[in-house]
Amino acid sequence: MSGDQDTDRYGVLLYYKYSQISNLNDIVDFYESNCSSLALLGRVRISSHGVNVTVGGKLSCLERHIEAVKANSLFEGTDFKLATCHRPLNDKVAKECGFTSLSVRIVKELVTLGSNPILKLPEISNAGKHLSAIEFHSVLQNADKESSANNLVLLDARNLYETRIGKFHAPNVETLDPEIRQYSDLPSWFEDNGEQLKGKNILMYCTGGIRCEMASAFIRSKGAGFENVFQLFGGIQRYLEQFPNGGFFKGKNFVFDHRISVGSSDPNIVGTCLLCGCSFDNYSPRCRCTYCRMLVLVCSSCQQKEAAVYACELCQKQGKAVGSLQSIEFGELKSSPPDNEFQNVSSDAVFSSQMPCGDDVRCSRKLRILCLHGFRQNASSFKGRTASLAKKLKKITEFVFIDAPHELPFIYQPPARRPHVDCVTTSLPSSPPPTMEKCTRKFAWFVAPGFDGTCGGDWKVADGPFDPLQYQNQTEGYDISLTHLKTVFSQEGPFDGILGFSQGAAMTAFISAQQEKLRGEIDFRFVILCSGFAARVEEMDCGLIKCPSLHIFGNDHGRDRQIANQASRELASIYDADCSVIVRHDSGHIIPTRSPYIDDIKDFLKRFLRKESGAM
Repeated sequence: MSGDQDTDRYGVLLYYKYSQISNLNDIVDFYESNCSSLALLGRVRISSHGVNVTVGGKLSCLERHIEAVKANSLFEGTDFKLATCHRPLNDKVAKECGFTSLSVRIVKELVTLGSNPILKLPEISNAGKHLSAIEFHSVLQNADKESSANNLVLLDARNLYETRIGKFHAPNVETLDPEIRQYSDLPSWFEDNGEQLKGKNILMYCTGGIRCEMASAFIRSKGAGFENVFQLFGGIQRYLEQFPNGGFFKGKNFVFDHRISVGSSDPNIVGTCLLCGCSFDNYSPRCRCTYCRMLVLVCSSCQQKEAAVYACELCQKQGKAVGSLQSIEFGELKSSPPDNEFQNVSSDAVFSSQMPCGDDVRCSRKLRILCLHGFRQNASSFKGRTASLAKKLKKITEFVFIDAPHELPFIYQPPARRPHVDCVTTSLPSSPPPTMEKCTRKFAWFVAPGFDGTCGGDWKVADGPFDPLQYQNQTEGYDISLTHLKTVFSQEGPFDGILGFSQGAAMTAFISAQQEKLRGEIDFRFVILCSGFAARVEEMDCGLIKCPSLHIFGNDHGRDRQIANQASRELASIYDADCSVIVRHDSGHIIPTRSPYIDDIKDFLKRFLRKESGAM
């Protein structure tokens, strides 16, 4: 084959570089111009901290691109990973992986380490020491010969679906697989499992190295006992190049381009079919978990059977089951619910048409937010009250509405009595309450002491006129509401955040105050508290709440006659100011949807949007 023929072959180029970039627009212009002129397609992500690039094209064009990048001193020392491969077909794999167009975008983070985008990231200069593929291999090879082997641990920084087709395995070396859905879940895993790493020599690895850069810096930032962190330079990709027979890596390396996975010369298959358990490691069919949309392995034989609801390992652990599909209409999934399916859930959409494509090669998707109504409301009425908000946020959010568990009695307020001019008290003309069939049920998250849980079938006369401070006395029933929400999260989750209004905000605050305790049962990334207050329960005395939060309430001159401005301010004060945002408005007991308030709400939510980005 001649040199010209060789350079016309197709290839994929992957590289990243952490470097301080002062003028982002100049770098954007360079990539758009250079990649377009060379007919390169793929993803370029640029932040003030550096670049993360995955592009494909002719080998000759990729080599010219590398030379152009090297000419900029910002990228000195960059590890360019260039591989020859087949051209992508114009199918769903190529589209999902972003290889049908060129996408150059400015992002806040090259890879999203934590679910809280407001808190400060660890310093990348504090990342773990790089080990070359040979050094990494040597450490594992000598582990069983040295007494220090017990002090060594392998940590996989990748997602569960990646580890299911390949991972490192070395005799006498403990390997920790966090089994996370996305990279941003790694800090939470560490908070729960960090003691397993303390005092150890930690060897980290990922696909191409970039995730280990930030993750190793995060672990080292934890101080004493976490100093000895090492990372595989160039990731699994460089290791397999050095050890084509696989070495200590068994199976295939999942990659975030149209190749999907890259294996060694070892023919053994590590993965298994989700349904039948046979050996299988091909993600080309792009089968996904029905509930969380994570990639799952389903063999060809099982795919040909009657359409099914796939539940990944993590969703199965949460009690989600496999079932049969009733129908698929307009890109929305409708499945036949099990007998115990929750009946009081109202959602704008079961799933948005674009769902996450894993942590590192993701389509942008809507944030899924669970909405908790106020006292004496229900899911339907709250959905109506927030229709304007939902419309303004429809491109970035999906609201899910549920009823609280405490059904309240119907309350009838008799006409007020007023004095005549002759000082004789008389009643206004009597009007009977509405007929029962025209009444909608009302619910609550907290109830007053003495509430017996019965609502009765008739109207109940109110004890007195409406008391705007009645919420201060509603301090019971939260345990039932908590159990109720655990069921909702198990059957209808996952959710990115929780939005609570009035008493619903009090319940949301109650949950966020116990976020660590509830992890695994009620998982979320942020809360939105509208006209909120802190319920007077012991669990709220927990110190500063570090959950990312947005507080929306009326200012000192607002017209909220239901919840005092001071109560909402006090609630906001118990959240960590470093990860909370406050929006004060001049309206009443509502969620404002006009500018500038809606712009502040959008800005907060956009921090949690998972954007499409390539990682190695």
